[in-house]
Amino acid sequence: MRGDPARDPFRPTTKPVLETGARPGAAELRRVAQLFRPHVGPLSAVGGLIAVGAVAGVASPFLLREIVDVALPRGDLRLLAALAGGLVAIAAVGTVLDVVQGLLTNRIGQAVMHELRVRLYSHLQRMSLGFFARTRTGEVQSRIANDIGGMQTVVTSTATDFVQNLTTVVVTAIAMLALDWRLALLSFAIMPVSLWLNRRVGRLRRRITAQRQRQMAEMSATVEETLSISGILLTRTTGRSPEVVRRFARQSEDVSALEVSSEMAGRWQWSVITLTMAAIPALTYLLGGQLRGTGTDLSIGTLVALVSLQGQLFRPLGSLLRIVVRLHASMALFTRVFEYLDTPPEVVESPAAVELPPVRGHVQFRDVSFAYPGAAVPTLQHVDLDVPAGTSLAVVGATGSGKTTLGYLLARLYDADGGSVRIDGTDVRDVTARSLSDAVGVVTQETFLLHASVADNLRFARPDATDADLERAARTAQVHDLIASLPDGYDTVVGERGYRFSGGEKQRLALARTVLRDPPVLLLDEATSALDTRTERAMSGALAQLSAGRTTITIAHRLSTVRGADQIVVVDAGRVVERGTHAELSARGGRYAELVAADEARVPTA
Repeated sequence: MRGDPARDPFRPTTKPVLETGARPGAAELRRVAQLFRPHVGPLSAVGGLIAVGAVAGVASPFLLREIVDVALPRGDLRLLAALAGGLVAIAAVGTVLDVVQGLLTNRIGQAVMHELRVRLYSHLQRMSLGFFARTRTGEVQSRIANDIGGMQTVVTSTATDFVQNLTTVVVTAIAMLALDWRLALLSFAIMPVSLWLNRRVGRLRRRITAQRQRQMAEMSATVEETLSISGILLTRTTGRSPEVVRRFARQSEDVSALEVSSEMAGRWQWSVITLTMAAIPALTYLLGGQLRGTGTDLSIGTLVALVSLQGQLFRPLGSLLRIVVRLHASMALFTRVFEYLDTPPEVVESPAAVELPPVRGHVQFRDVSFAYPGAAVPTLQHVDLDVPAGTSLAVVGATGSGKTTLGYLLARLYDADGGSVRIDGTDVRDVTARSLSDAVGVVTQETFLLHASVADNLRFARPDATDADLERAARTAQVHDLIASLPDGYDTVVGERGYRFSGGEKQRLALARTVLRDPPVLLLDEATSALDTRTERAMSGALAQLSAGRTTITIAHRLSTVRGADQIVVVDAGRVVERGTHAELSARGGRYAELVAADEARVPTA
């Protein structure tokens, strides 16, 4: 099964929510336009500058007509100088307008980018643990970095360029009609075909862009997974480095091929449009000559001015068509970001949520049931637990029995499907997330440390903590002596994900971080699993001191850590099958006694 793609750990586990190659609808375009709504004032100023620039631009051909028809035939040097000065002045005004407009549009665009990034990041912060369990980290990073980054050109310049070129095309078309409607209609003949070809190219570009962004997300996920410390350890120790390199090479090759396809899409269509635009001026001179031969009042100056206006028409028209293609392609990026923004958080703070009053720590699980999305069997079924304030509860059971899920529900990382979890009689779904996190301190087996100093890692839980507070928490967690022995003490950088420290040292740092918050309810989920026997014994006294006066819920496999708990519950297949003290359950000879015997056989005495 080595080559089975279904077993490839680096393949995505989720599918796109929407088909991002679809044709953009009016609602989708309106949604993009709403991103600019907070910037109506600056946008109005940009619109005014665009209008002034467009009018100034079409004035030049009229001055040129006067030069050809009046100033030169009459030999009027004063008029010629005035008209030539007008041409220079128009160019100077256009340059100034372009600089000011560029400054405004870039400020607006970067503001929109900033707001969208923060909005997406904030939304993802509210997503439940389940979302991140189902979604690869590299995919999330790709949406924030690659997709929003790819929008930058659109929001900073493309939208403004579109309006500017459209305004120029409209004003120039009006000016051409004013000069000679017959020759103007000849110039306009190219537009229907150009628009039809452009529409086809735009749809093609959007499909290719959607595929390219998905492939870039795959490549980002591979980089994130295989170039982290954990990934390097995995690939090196399993001898999979060559395979990982080949996988990345395939993904990079696919991205390169899609980039080429994106750039080449519509090249033949554009060639036809460009050739037609080049032929129109020649046809205009031909038709103008025929009209003059029939005795019409078409002057040479008018003919020259109109051909000059054709250049001013075709340049922005070509730019406009290309901008439309870019907008089509960029809609794939907007759609991918909107997919995440439209994904509702599974755990939502109620609008009527209240702050928890000073917490005593009475924890209750009332008829709680829970199943993970897509699971065939519930993880918890009708669980009832009562943990009086200031007491300790130990939850034990085999792997997969539902122990950790109880902790997730207490911290409200998930919401119960049935029943309720309560603190001092208040359902955790009815309180604010901040007050709940202040009330419940969590230390998990999967310890995460930031790539920062030890002090910064500890202060992440309590930014206002003093150095004395840090030392006091570290002593409680039996980790102060270790920190003090480091070259820079509490200023020592822990390294990526804390790999400077052993598993047991990281767990003690995580415990110190929680101790610093001084929560009334303490949840320890395998918090001492990585400690050696000696350190575990040293911490037992510290934990006993820490637990005094607060509610402590310990989830553990190593039963030596829970014998002193006020009550112990045994969870099996999502149900509480036994409860009592260590002595009571051991004497009963049931499931707990079996777990104790297996634990003693597995862990040697020291």
